[in-house]
Amino acid sequence: MIEVRPPVAVIGAGISGLVAARLLAERGFPVTVYDKGRRPGGRSNTRTDGVYAFDHGCQYFTARDRRFQRYVESWLERGLISYWDARRASCMRGVVSPVQDDVARYVGVPGMNAIAMQLAKDLDIRSATLVEGLQRDGGSWRILHPEPSIERYELVLMATPPDNARPLLAVNPTLQEAVSEAVMQPCWTAMAVFDYDIELPFDAAHFSTSSIVWAARNNSKPGRGGHECWVIQASPSWSVEHLEDHPDAVSAALLAEFFAASGLNPVPAVYLAAHRWRYASPSKPLNAGCLWDRASGLGVCGDWCHSARMEGAFLSGLMLAEKVIDEWPRAQRD
Repeated sequence: MIEVRPPVAVIGAGISGLVAARLLAERGFPVTVYDKGRRPGGRSNTRTDGVYAFDHGCQYFTARDRRFQRYVESWLERGLISYWDARRASCMRGVVSPVQDDVARYVGVPGMNAIAMQLAKDLDIRSATLVEGLQRDGGSWRILHPEPSIERYELVLMATPPDNARPLLAVNPTLQEAVSEAVMQPCWTAMAVFDYDIELPFDAAHFSTSSIVWAARNNSKPGRGGHECWVIQASPSWSVEHLEDHPDAVSAALLAEFFAASGLNPVPAVYLAAHRWRYASPSKPLNAGCLWDRASGLGVCGDWCHSARMEGAFLSGLMLAEKVIDEWPRAQRD
């Protein structure tokens, strides 16, 4: 007798998808991960350009849920993450006010993608692969993508933004309708490098009454290089209004607003770029944890299923994996 568990396809290699894939693989499920990106991590990725590096998506994370805290403690012990004790501020119309609290903020080391890379280790990940659809084939699912494949999966877990999951779920109208309730909002992010340290009384700041909502000195985070690298993130409303603008125009506008909103005289950047996150964060999460349909073998997870934080993404993937494991607590025998 050979003990087997049903083969699983995970679509999406952000934190949710990687957590689900990792937990299932550790329980003996054959898991294949499909991701349209060049490397795993999703919005927790780190962008590099030559000697410059930026956490251009998720800036930091916190831990409130005890289940997540246990993983965070392990990551700290292994050096995958560190505390970020940044000088924080609130900026309004050029007025900078220091902000202090007792919240522990964590960052990956040497980049925010450190956690994703660890979760992805030894997994079968098909990067740069755009999944175009699902097709029922007897009691299994075929993953439709540009490269011909004969692989079949009994279970398919989707860990993509809801707008990407929705067309794939045409095979399950009930799940498709549930996913349609979630609403995501975009975010334009500018990345700037300066020849010398900018004289500001903060390493990270929230902005109000401005087209930007956040700016952070990336090199103030533990394990980063010494270049003066800044990440500037636009508000959702500004990002919607300028969604299709050219990246050069976006980066110039956000940098100018950064100087104006922080009360600093403009200085030239030696490097300036922009990245558009079309589905950056949920403005209307489902608060369902995850979605799972045992009859069809289809599941959905993501921060938009749980809550708008990295912790929410992690817990959503964990919860979906637990639902699958509960269905197959023991391997089937052939």
